[in-house]
Amino acid sequence: MIQYHESSKTFHLSNGKISYLMKLLPNDQVGQLYFGKAVHDCESFDHLLEMHHRPMTSWVFEGNNLFSLDHTRQEYPSYGTTDYRHPAIEVVQPNGSRITNLTYVSHTVSAGKPSLTGLPATYCEDAGEAETLTLHLHDGLLGLDVDLSYTLFAQYAAIARSVRLVNGGTLDLHLTHAMSLSLDLPDSDYEFVHFSGAWARERHMKVRRLEQGVQSVDSTRGASSHNHNPFIMLRRPGTDEKQGEVIGFSLVYSGSFLAQAEVDTWDVTRVTMGINPFGFDWKLAPGESFQTPEAVMVYSCEGMGDMSRTFHRLYRTRLARGEWRDKPRPILINNWEATYFDFTEDKLVALAETAKNDGVELFVLDDGWFGARSNDHAGLGDWHANTERLARGITGLAERIDALGMKFGLWFEPEMVNKDSDLYRAHPDWIISTPGRRVSHGRNQYVLDYSRPEVVDNIYEQMAKILSEAKVSYIKWDMNRCISEAFSNALPADRQGELFHRYILGVYSLYERLTSRFPHVLFESCASGGGRFDPGLLYYAPQGWASDNSDAVCRMKTQYGTTFCYPISSIGAHVSAVPNHQVYRDTPISTRANVAHFGTFGYELDLNKLSPEEREQVREQIRFMKEYREVLQFGDFYRLQSPFDGNFLAWMVVSPDKKTALVGWYKVLNEVNGPFRRLRLQGLDPELCYHVDGDAGHFGDELMHAGLVTSDSAAGQCQDFERESCDFDSHIFVLKA
Repeated sequence: MIQYHESSKTFHLSNGKISYLMKLLPNDQVGQLYFGKAVHDCESFDHLLEMHHRPMTSWVFEGNNLFSLDHTRQEYPSYGTTDYRHPAIEVVQPNGSRITNLTYVSHTVSAGKPSLTGLPATYCEDAGEAETLTLHLHDGLLGLDVDLSYTLFAQYAAIARSVRLVNGGTLDLHLTHAMSLSLDLPDSDYEFVHFSGAWARERHMKVRRLEQGVQSVDSTRGASSHNHNPFIMLRRPGTDEKQGEVIGFSLVYSGSFLAQAEVDTWDVTRVTMGINPFGFDWKLAPGESFQTPEAVMVYSCEGMGDMSRTFHRLYRTRLARGEWRDKPRPILINNWEATYFDFTEDKLVALAETAKNDGVELFVLDDGWFGARSNDHAGLGDWHANTERLARGITGLAERIDALGMKFGLWFEPEMVNKDSDLYRAHPDWIISTPGRRVSHGRNQYVLDYSRPEVVDNIYEQMAKILSEAKVSYIKWDMNRCISEAFSNALPADRQGELFHRYILGVYSLYERLTSRFPHVLFESCASGGGRFDPGLLYYAPQGWASDNSDAVCRMKTQYGTTFCYPISSIGAHVSAVPNHQVYRDTPISTRANVAHFGTFGYELDLNKLSPEEREQVREQIRFMKEYREVLQFGDFYRLQSPFDGNFLAWMVVSPDKKTALVGWYKVLNEVNGPFRRLRLQGLDPELCYHVDGDAGHFGDELMHAGLVTSDSAAGQCQDFERESCDFDSHIFVLKA
C-alpha cells in the first residue's frame, strides 16, 4: 500500500480507497501533494508541486526566486525559514533561537502498526491490516531526530499519524509546539464543522465557512473538556450525509488540545491538530525522547455518514480493547438520581431487587460509599467503604447483589481529593497548586498531581484492593473538575510546562494498570458527564457517560453530535426520572427509552416509584434492548434527520447482514394539521423485502427512495388514529427482512 518512487522522490500511500501523496522538496524537507480519493500510481506527480515568483516573499536558496516555503505545502512545517504560517513544531534552544531545519534522512515501511509507549492509539491484530511509513528527519545543528509516522489501514479510508522526537545532540531543547499532524490542502473551499457546548449540552454541531485567517477550537483545561471536542471536519459546501467530500480529524488524546485551520491569502488551508501549545513547554534533554499523541484522518467522497461509519468501525474494533470490546453491554441501573447520598445497604438491595425483577443485569453504586462521605465536602481520596452506611463494606454489598443474580458496579473519582480526607491530611502537597497562591476548588475538591508516580501508585493500591476483594464487574470513573493553578511541587521550574501532559500520562498509566489486572471489569469513563469524552479514553473504557443531562430532548442533540465520530457502543445513555433533574421537563418514559436505546442503555431512577403501567413499560423496554442490543451497539449507524435543523430527529442502525434495521423517529413538539411526512431510509438491501413493525412488507429500494411513512395523528386534526401523537413523541420502527 506504500510506494516510494526514487526517481521523483515521491511517496504514494493508497489502499484503493484513498491516496496520500508526498515528495521531497528541493531543500530535502517533505512536501504535501495530495490527500483524497484514490488515484492511479505514477512514477512522478511533480506537476502538483507548483512554484512561482511572488513579490514580498523570502526565498530558500540564494539566486532562486521560485522556491519559498511561504507558499509551498509541507508535511511538518516550522516557522521562520521563509514560512510565516503557524508551525507544527517549535523548538527553543539555549541561545534563544526557535529556528529548525528538519530534512529527510531515510524512511522505513513496516507491516502492521507499532504501539505508542504510554499513550492510547489505534492498533492492528494482524500485520496485514495496515502498513506504516516512517519518515526519518534530522536537524544537524541541533542533533534533533524527528520521525513522522503514517499508518494506512487496508480496510478503512483512514490514516493514523503521530510524531516522535529524540534529542541526539548535546543541548537542552524545549518543545513548545509538537503537533500530531499538519496537513496543507490546496484550497479553502470548505466548511469548518466542530462539536462544542458546555456542561449538560455537550457536542452540539457548529458550522462556519472557512475564511482567510485562523479558525480553531481548543481546550486549555487539562482535559478535552465539555466545551470543545478533539474532533473537527472540513466539508465541501453542499456536502450532506450521503454525498460530498469531507475530511474528519480526530485526536486520540484526553488533555488540552488544539484543532486549527489556517487559511493563508493564497487560500491554502493548513490543518494542525495536537497538544495545545498554550502553556506547553517540554524539556528535551540530551538522549530524551517525546512522543506526540495519535491523530486520525478519515476521508470520504460519499458524505458525512460514510465518514462517521469509518470512524465507528475503526474506533469500535481497533481503538477500544479488551474483553468488553465486542460484547453486548449489560443493562444497568445507577442509584444516583434515586438516592443521591441518602442510602443504606438494605435500601440499595431493595432497589436492586426491583431492578432484577424487571430484567436489569447490573446494579451500580454511585457516589457516597467511601471515607467520611455524606456530602461532596469530604471523603474523596479515601477509597475504603463508609461502614456507617455499608456495615459489611463493598464486599458484603457486592455479595448480596451477586446473590440476586446481578452484576455489581462501583463509582470512583480517583483523580480528586477533598481537604477533609485522610489522604489530604497525610499528603497536602499532592494536590496541584501554585506556591503562594490561593487554591481554587470545584465541587469542593482538588486535583491530585498525577504527574507524580507516587500519587498514582497510592490510588492504584486503594482501587486494586477493592477490586481484588469484592465482586465488582463495572467501574464508573468520574472526573468532576478541571485543573487550575497548574503547578507541580515535584517538577523543577524548567519542567512546569510539562504538567498538563504528564498528568494525562498518569491517568493513562492508572487505567492501563487497572484494566490489565482486572480485564473482566467494564470501565465507563465520565467527567461530569461529557467533559472528557474522547478517543483517548475509549482505548481504556469502551463506553463513556455522554452527558450529565439525561433529559431525552437534550440528549437528542448531544447523542446526535457524538455520533459524527464515536460509535453507538461508546455512548452511555440512560432513562432517568421525571421531572428531569437537570431541566425539570416531563417526557414520556417511552421517549426516554427510545433515545437511550441508541446507546449502552440503563436507568437512573427509583423503579419502586413508578406506576404499574410504567413498570410494565420498563420491562418491555428491557426485553426490546436485550433482543436488539447487538444490532444497536454494533450495527451500521445512519443519521437521517438532524435535531439542529428543526422539530424532528431520525436515525437508524442496520445489522451487518442488512436483515434487521431499527429506525428511531422523534418529534419535539406536537403539530396540528401538519403535513404528511416520510423518512428516506439508508443502508438497506434494495432487493430485500422488509416487514415494518410486522406489516405486509416493503422492498428496501422503496423504503430508501420513496420513504417510510411517519405521519401520525398530527397530520390533520389530532384525534383517534393508528398512533396518537404528543409533545416529545417518538417511535422505533423495527424492520425485519
